[in-house]
Amino acid sequence: MALSSPFSPEPPFKHGQTPRTAVLYCNLGTPDAPTSTAVRRYLAEFLSDARVIEIPKLLWLLILHGIILRTRPAKSAAKYASIWTADGSPLKLWTEKQSKLLQGWLGERGHQVVVRYAMRYGNPSIASQLDALKAEGATRVLILPAYPQYSATSSASVFDAVYAWAARTRRIPELRFVNDYHDHAGYIQALAASIQRHWKNHGRPDQLLMSFHGVPERTLHLGDPYHCECHKTARLLAEKLRLTPEQWRLSFQSRLGRAKWLEPYTEPTLRTMGTAGVKRVDVVCPGFTGDCLETLEEIAMEGRHAFLESGGKEFHYIPCLNDDPTWITALCDVAQQHLSGWPTLAAPDAQEMQQSKQRALALGAKE
Repeated sequence: MALSSPFSPEPPFKHGQTPRTAVLYCNLGTPDAPTSTAVRRYLAEFLSDARVIEIPKLLWLLILHGIILRTRPAKSAAKYASIWTADGSPLKLWTEKQSKLLQGWLGERGHQVVVRYAMRYGNPSIASQLDALKAEGATRVLILPAYPQYSATSSASVFDAVYAWAARTRRIPELRFVNDYHDHAGYIQALAASIQRHWKNHGRPDQLLMSFHGVPERTLHLGDPYHCECHKTARLLAEKLRLTPEQWRLSFQSRLGRAKWLEPYTEPTLRTMGTAGVKRVDVVCPGFTGDCLETLEEIAMEGRHAFLESGGKEFHYIPCLNDDPTWITALCDVAQQHLSGWPTLAAPDAQEMQQSKQRALALGAKE
């Protein structure tokens, strides 16, 4: 009787094969299309993650399949349709472009690194991209989440997907993980430069609102550093922009369910500002590195409506970093820092090595 194995079969290891280094740039994910069917499939995967919903599994599955997946997909599909482009999902487009630019930036610095992107939920999956990288000869992989602030609901979930892939893989590449870069100087500088450009073209607001994605408040009490890292990012950004405490605020968006989430909530904050007589507000979303549903629809559309309806006069949404060269440079700095020690630099050709040797010999002769 043949013995079964929990591991997938792999091609035999090729002796003498040149090892390659790779970066897997991971984002949250997006439906394949702005339709109820595609959104239902995406939400079923996303909301089944125990990292995202931390309540008893059986109870949650009853709620998810009995209520949410019956009512939410159609509403969410309409929202996705309002921001969908001719080329597809904005989040997927920006994530793919950032990964290509990152490979180019690293190449300009002399690093021979393969960069691919993956989605935690949806396509292309983390497992499929790791399989592809292995097939291309990658023996070292840096896992780089698109989330500047660490949360168990996002960053740790990406790592879970990598570990799950590794658990069924026979020959596992050497792995490294980037937990966060919420206070990285280049990231803060990129945010500040983006805001300053907007102000140069459109003038300055009465107040700047920094809106981060929300998570349940209980995660803070259970040890998740996300709340603190968001506040540190906001403080460093305000300092970089030389804002006084009266000129900026922080809030959290995208609340799901009835449980208490991190406060203050973004939409009520915008309504309060409008009612209080704030004439112009600019909103930036530092936790999102690429524009997506939560920024283009929830903030730029719904947030605008809430502020203007409450008495505000002028609303500006400042786009995410997207393909901003200052941001890609910062992302390259983060990757390069975590690639340190791996042999990624291109080997000099024979002629360059000979010229270098001759220069060294000539210098020694002079001395």
